[in-house]
Amino acid sequence: MRLTIDLREEEALILKKRAKKNMFELKEQVEDIVRRSCINAKNTSVPQSKCDDKLVDIFSRDSRGKKRSKKI
Repeated sequence: MRLTIDLREEEALILKKRAKKNMFELKEQVEDIVRRSCINAKNTSVPQSKCDDKLVDIFSRDSRGKKRSKKI
């Protein structure tokens, strides 16, 4: 499959530096990023909304991650 992506010069430069650091060519680096993204998207699920009001749901923060321990 062939896919065309338009990147600005700054974006391409960042990807080239990242590819060089990972010992990839630019094409291989982009393939790796897309592959990892697909793997991560497959393992996550869309969180269900706990609120029936759409505006509250849109502007509310989700509590994610490790809970903070209380310091004494």
